[in-house]
Parts: sequence; C-alpha cells; structure tokens
Amino acid sequence: MVNDTTRLLGLDGLAVAEVIARDEHAGQGPIVWLATIDEQARVCPGCGVRATRMKEWVITRPRDLPVGGRRCELLWRKRRWICSTAVCPRRTFTEQVPQVPARARLTERLRQASGMAVADGGRTIVQSARDHGVSWPVASAAFTAYAERMLPAEPQPVTVLGIDETRRGRPRWVYDEAARAWQAVVDRWHVGFVDLSHGQGLLGQVEGRTTQVVIDWLQERGQKWKEQVRFVAIDMCTIFKAAVRAALPHAVLVVDHFHVVQLANTALTEIRRRLTVQVRGRRGRKGNREWELRNRLTRSAARMHGAQLDPMIDDLMALPKRLGAPILAAWNAKEDLLDVLALARTHPDRTVIAGRLFRFYDRCAASGLPELERLASTIETWWPEILAFIQTGITNAGSEGTNRVIKTVARDAYGFRNPESQRLRTRCATTRKSRGCLNPA
Repeated sequence: MVNDTTRLLGLDGLAVAEVIARDEHAGQGPIVWLATIDEQARVCPGCGVRATRMKEWVITRPRDLPVGGRRCELLWRKRRWICSTAVCPRRTFTEQVPQVPARARLTERLRQASGMAVADGGRTIVQSARDHGVSWPVASAAFTAYAERMLPAEPQPVTVLGIDETRRGRPRWVYDEAARAWQAVVDRWHVGFVDLSHGQGLLGQVEGRTTQVVIDWLQERGQKWKEQVRFVAIDMCTIFKAAVRAALPHAVLVVDHFHVVQLANTALTEIRRRLTVQVRGRRGRKGNREWELRNRLTRSAARMHGAQLDPMIDDLMALPKRLGAPILAAWNAKEDLLDVLALARTHPDRTVIAGRLFRFYDRCAASGLPELERLASTIETWWPEILAFIQTGITNAGSEGTNRVIKTVARDAYGFRNPESQRLRTRCATTRKSRGCLNPA
C-alpha cells in the first residue's frame, strides 16, 4: 500500500515499510525499510516470464539522495525468485525496479544528480563526488552518460560560424621506430567551432591545429549543413583561411577586429622598445617618459580624455627627436587604422573607406619604420576579410568568450589527462545557456 511516506521518498515501485530514527546529532540519518510493490519486479529479465516460486529473501542497501536534508540509509528487503522456464539461462533473479536495477549500489536518480551537477551545475568531478557521497570514477561515469544523453549528436545549421583555437596542456610524443622520428600523440591545441548566430554555443572541438582537421570536421557535417553557412569569423590565421576556402568556398571570411588592433599595438610596442634600446642603450624603465606612457599609447584616442591625450602628445614631442618623433608617428598610424575599423556597422561609403585607408598606408610608408611597413603589408594581405568586418560588423567575440570558459573549466579541474573528457566537459560548460540550464525559471 502506498502511504504518504512512500510518496515523500518518491522511488517508483518501492514502498516504505518502516522508518527507524537514529541520533541525528551524531550524523546518523534514519533507517528506511523498503518493500517491493511493483508486480513487474517478478518478471524474469532473461525470458520475460512472471515467476511464481520464491527462493529466499535478500537485503540490499542502495544509496539515494538526501530526503528533507537528511541522508537516509535505505534497506530494501526483496525476494530472490526462481525462473520456471526450462530454456531460460537465468535460474534465479532478484527483484529490481527502474530506479534501483539489479546489483546497483546507487539509485538512478543519485547517479543522474551527480552527473547533472557537473554538466549543468558547473561543478568539478571531485566536488560532485564529495557532495553526493560517491567515488570519483562513479561521478565521472555518471557525467559522461548524462552529457552524451543531453548533448545533441549533431549541431543545428548555423549562419555565422566562428573558428578559434585554444591551448591545452603540453604535447605528448612517442618515438616511431619505423619512421625513426618522433610522432605527436596528443596535440597541445584544440580548434573550436562556435555558433555566432543562433546561440548554440560550442558546436564541437577537434584536436590539432592544421588545415586538414578543420576541413575534416566541416566535411563531416554534410553538404546541406555547409551550404547554410554564410559567414565565418576567424582571427588572422592562414590555417583557418585555407581550410574555409577549401571546405566553404561560398562563405564570406571575416577577420575579427580585435586581432587587427592587437597587431597595431604590437607594432607600436616593438617600435618603442627598439628605439629606447638604440637611444638609451638599455631597456626602458621608470623615469623614461616613453616607458611611463606605454599603456596610454596602446589605448584608443577616442576613449581618452583631453586631459590625458594632449599631455601625452606634448611629452612625446619633448623627447629626443630620434625617440619621440617615430613613436608619435607609429601612434598616429595606429589611430589611423582604428579610424578605419570604426566605420564598422555605420554603412560607410566606399570613398570614405578608401580615404581613411589611404591615410593609414601613406603614414606607414612615410614613416620609414620597418614595423609599420610590415603592419601595412599585413593589412593589405587581409584587407578583403577586414573589409567584410566593416561591412557586416561580425566579430569573433563569441569564440573568444568560449575559450575563456574552456580555460576556466581546465583550471577548476587542475588540468585534464584525457582530451576526450576535456572536450566533453567544455562542450557542456559552453552550451548550458542554449540548453536552458542558466535560465532561473
């Protein structure tokens, strides 16, 4: 008979026969005796015939989730039945219910809760195992089963695809006797594919950072999936560029403007450091005005107050001519490039874009600085992809945010030995929003 205590426990097919209280101050929860009320528990799992003869009574102690904030000790008194079918390989069997299968030490809901805490709750395997009172291998296996069941087998089609790489640990090498060379068995790089249009998060990861692994992942999605990809956002990486051109020739490549700005700031920093060594004979340090302005030089002038911008220009002009004038020219070239990128999402006219771009090229050519000439050559090489960013405003910020989550998960786990486990953990962590796990409702 189902009573209120049975409903409170909530294990289908089992009824609470008796509850024995113990000393809660000593950390001992109550003892709950269970009895079987599901008639299907008498069906033989080998032949499917309902048993009629009992052999003996068996007591098992399955562990379960806390009830009312207290961890109860479950004692299930069940029968061992004799299968009367002559051809059945099972001579005897014990009763089982969906929540507590045969020979199970944990209830299915406890196993699922430990895996859900990792996949949806953002906990580590160690945290989930400690909170649910299970071992590390049990929590890890529960997470793997839960993640494989919840994550979609194939990603939905996307319109804007982001591709970026992230570094994991160190590479592992083995010596190939036949080839007499060292072969990498674990690569230090993972390439991630992110949905930048519909919010699916991380679509998948592949180990390695080569053109072929990117092409292979895209080819596995099928022709219909690839045809719906209209834009691909990448950083200034020739590997990704060649892979997209080979697998998605119809897609428009877009370069993320963050990496363009970073490239300009790197060129400005290299010029400042080189000139400081040439003029002062050492590296910059406190007391050298160009070194004290190193952070302000890499900031955008549009985001600086006049009280900061004007004194910076005056200080650079007050430096020795061999030092201050080139740094100021490099800073102006950097700002010219930022003015070009600032046209994004404003639907500019072609003449406006051409005018600002010419001003940048002209300043780089007139400076005579090799760093600026190299920067101008790089911009010229990647100009079609940069122009696509100005026209569409698409960025790869979603991929960069995904990489930050991936690194956070790796730090919380103190690293991963198994690349497959890391890919599964990171995909769960980066798709919680699309699966509704971060929705308070």
